[in-house]
Amino acid sequence: MNERKAVTKATAERYARAGKKEKGRILDEFTLLTGYNQSYARYVLRHFGERKVLRPCEAVKRKKVYDEAVQAVLEKVWKIMDYICGKRLQPVLGETIQRLEHFGEIRVDDEMRGKLERISATTIDGLLAGERKKHQLD
Repeated sequence: MNERKAVTKATAERYARAGKKEKGRILDEFTLLTGYNQSYARYVLRHFGERKVLRPCEAVKRKKVYDEAVQAVLEKVWKIMDYICGKRLQPVLGETIQRLEHFGEIRVDDEMRGKLERISATTIDGLLAGERKKHQLD
C-alpha cells in the first residue's frame, strides 16, 4: 500500500503538469502499474492530496406532514375502497373523500383535505404498511 501511495504521488505530480497526449500515456502506465481501471485511476490522479472528510450519516429529523389524524382517515377510506394499493387510491382520493363527507361517513377539515389531495401514492403505501401487514395472510 505504501508503494502504491508513493507511485501515485509521483505520477499525480507528472499528470498535473502534462498535456493531453502525455496524460493518456501516463494514465496507461499508471493503470498497468497499479491495476486500477482507467476511470478510477483518472480520479485518483486528479484528486491526489485532497483531504476528504467522511462523517457518519447524520439522520435528519423531518417534521411529519401526515399525522395520525390523516392516517386514520386514510385507513378508513382504504378499507371502504376494498384495500386497494396506493397507486389506485391516490387519483380517486379527493372525490372519494367528498362523497364520504356528503354521506356523513367521515369528517375532514380543510387542512386535512388539502393534505389528502396532495399525498403521493408512495406515501399512501408507506402510511398503510402497518395496517396492510395486519390484514395479510400468513
